[in-house]
Amino acid sequence: MLPDRPTPIDHIRRHQAELTAWRRDFHAHPETGFQEVRTSALVAERLEAMGIEVHRGIGRTGVVGVLRNGRGNRAIGLRADMDALDMPEANEFAHRSTIPGKMHGCGHDGHTTMLLGAAKYLAETRNFDGIVHFIFQPAEEGTGGAQAMVAEGLFERFPCDAVYGLHNRPGMPVGHYGICTGPMMAGCGFFDLEIRGKGGHGARPETTVDPVVCGAAIVSAFQSIVARNVAPNDTAVVSVTGFSAGTAYNVIPEKVALRGTVRAFRTETMRLVEARMRALATAIASGHGATAELTFREIAVPVVNGAEQTALIADAAAAMVGEAQLDRNRTPAMGSEDFSYMLAERPGAYILVGNGEGEAGGCEVHNPRYDFNDEAIPYGAGILAAVVEKELPKG
Repeated sequence: MLPDRPTPIDHIRRHQAELTAWRRDFHAHPETGFQEVRTSALVAERLEAMGIEVHRGIGRTGVVGVLRNGRGNRAIGLRADMDALDMPEANEFAHRSTIPGKMHGCGHDGHTTMLLGAAKYLAETRNFDGIVHFIFQPAEEGTGGAQAMVAEGLFERFPCDAVYGLHNRPGMPVGHYGICTGPMMAGCGFFDLEIRGKGGHGARPETTVDPVVCGAAIVSAFQSIVARNVAPNDTAVVSVTGFSAGTAYNVIPEKVALRGTVRAFRTETMRLVEARMRALATAIASGHGATAELTFREIAVPVVNGAEQTALIADAAAAMVGEAQLDRNRTPAMGSEDFSYMLAERPGAYILVGNGEGEAGGCEVHNPRYDFNDEAIPYGAGILAAVVEKELPKG
């Protein structure tokens, strides 16, 4: 059943033109991890104009806005990421990137605008009793922004009883939401493997220790890790995404470098995969007369939604758009998200917001032709505002 009174979405839609202009300005001026100087300055300036208390420089370029209302002392955190990607943009519209080689290819420009829209709504309506912390996070794209904010005392300085985040989802219709209880997104690790052998002439391989052949054997062996070590009711992915070797046709190189990623929904599974990678690489290299050194870096732990917070934000979404436009059992995604480090510290939930289908919003993220769909702004801002009103009810 749809609501019989105006929702936060309806209120926020009144500011559509202004919010769209903000979003497109962010898109035209992308800043990557820990370089979000202009972005964070604009965020702080706009929060202050709303009458919201502002704290700068948390996690280097992070910003936290604080809004209090009533006498309640419960506090809710709302988080959005601000950083862009190191990638060229192929779009030709007026608000395309003005910075060569940098692009908002994941929609963080939209997420930042959504959180500003929620802040604007809550500052205007004050339909809550308690404290809201608006957390604008830098450096989500694999460079540790969430960890930096947490390490610098985010939740000690701004205590939160629960924390919520969101992400746009291309291919999901605008006005739709998706969420699930428990693991929502996978943990992620990046690895580098250096294999050292003995170089020589391609016509005399018997005088060499060929790291290319050794590397190929290791790539094949890595594909057995999930199939023969991870339980069938668990899930993991091992992908070798780079293989750098020699540059001459007739020279067997001295060394080979592999790189790639591992994804899993449980930290224990990630540790198992890492251990098997080390054992296989060492043993196979030794068998070839070579050596192998693996460097494994944790990029994000799994995003795990709390049952209570998932039900609460899902109910808030259903109250605004109807149950038919909400998927409460969304299939978990193998992508990763460092909001997980905030969820590891505080209970909370992470929800997907439809970015649209077809040309309007269906292009996948991290694609040079991606653009955030501005029609989704009121739905993202609206769900963030609605969860505050539900968590911190007035009176």
